[in-house]
Amino acid sequence: MSPDSTRTEDRTEELPIYESLIRERGDVVEEARVVAEETQHQMSLALSGVAATPHETGAS
Repeated sequence: MSPDSTRTEDRTEELPIYESLIRERGDVVEEARVVAEETQHQMSLALSGVAATPHETGAS
């Protein structure tokens, strides 16, 4: 068995654990990606001098 095939098998075996964590705790990686994209958008607006609306900032 080659080292590459071993690594692929290890990753495949880890997936059920990751999937069960997502079910139990939520997809933290996805949530972080969404927040990062929102933050990047807000900072782009701020740096260009455009004021963000309360809806865009999450303010009520």
